[in-house]
Amino acid sequence: MSETENAATDWWPRMSDDEANAEARRIINDVYRPAPPPTPIATSYRDDTEPPTVGDAHPVWQDDHRIVPAWAAGTAVASIGIGAGTTGVGCGIWLVLKGFASVSVTGVVCMGVLFSGLAFAALSIGAAFSRARRSVSKAVYTGPVTKNTHVTTHTRGAFSRSHTHLHT
Repeated sequence: MSETENAATDWWPRMSDDEANAEARRIINDVYRPAPPPTPIATSYRDDTEPPTVGDAHPVWQDDHRIVPAWAAGTAVASIGIGAGTTGVGCGIWLVLKGFASVSVTGVVCMGVLFSGLAFAALSIGAAFSRARRSVSKAVYTGPVTKNTHVTTHTRGAFSRSHTHLHT
């Protein structure tokens, strides 16, 4: 008995071709069957039950009894804001001076930013002054104005050189 015949007898009992095709189709359908959509999960809950009441008295205005007066709280908030602003300005100055101290591209860029900022400020102030000083005048022309313009175009050559002549 040859090796192929021996291998064929090891697989006994065999499925017919129709049974094998039906089993293959069932396996493929099981694998590629669309999954059912997941069930939604509640992400929030609202309790609509009424809160328990204690007694039948109406709400009463309660005066504000703060430990710190309002002017002191305002002063504290203002001082915190001023301190934060001063810290920001100080950090900016430190970064600029650190950039000046290092002889590198960063130092040159920091100097350029500083000088261009000063130049921009001077330019904007100058433009504001010049516009403020400029008087408003409107030119009024009386009489007819006639403009006769005749255009002549010549196109010549393999690369289409165009020559346009204005005749006024």
